Amino acid sequence: MKQKIVVLTGAGISAESGIATFRDSNGLWEGHDVMSVASPEGWKRNPELVLDFYNQRRKQAKTVEPNAAHYGLAKLEEKYNVVIVTQNVDNLHERAGSTKVMHLHGELFKSRSTVDPSLVYEMDGWEIKLGDTCEKGSQLRPDIVWFGEAVPLIEKAVIQALSADIFMVIGTSLVVYPAAGLIDYVPIEVPKYVIDLNMPYVAPRPNLHLIEAKASEGVTKLVEELMSK
Repeated sequence: MKQKIVVLTGAGISAESGIATFRDSNGLWEGHDVMSVASPEGWKRNPELVLDFYNQRRKQAKTVEPNAAHYGLAKLEEKYNVVIVTQNVDNLHERAGSTKVMHLHGELFKSRSTVDPSLVYEMDGWEIKLGDTCEKGSQLRPDIVWFGEAVPLIEKAVIQALSADIFMVIGTSLVVYPAAGLIDYVPIEVPKYVIDLNMPYVAPRPNLHLIEAKASEGVTKLVEELMSK
């Protein structure tokens, strides 16, 4: 039976492909206050602004390609059972060839109903317009988990962390909960690798390996090591 590698990825892995990271130092996202475009309150106040914001994110995401870190994680599937738990809403893991990807914070290229969260639709293009409705006649919104909303997949992600043989954290600041707490569920004897150029604080624990490098460099090196085992 293949060993299971569980990987938690964040904005740092997509940043190398040219996707703007969620928050810069002044709390703005591409010039917008985060809460005005990523909260239920912001949506109620100005749905047109929110739709336009995510339309632009989608448009931009269509112009970028996966990088060596994404491809490296996909390559691990040749030898391991790999589950990726990502905080990212882009589809770069899938485009690189990873087959088991859980999007904790939703998916950029899906829309969903505002009256029935179970009605989720794949998007062909990059645009959701005011007036685009679901089959029940309600406005479509981005299928994104906004601030103040529950993270529906977190319990499934915890189960993955509990059953990992190897755990990796790549390109995440480990400050956004509940995702940041996943490392605390990983069994004590399991090797834990944290790859980040700006190393986040990780409480000391057994079998912890800190790799201070860009995602593409750190992942490439670690993948070589794991594939040769």
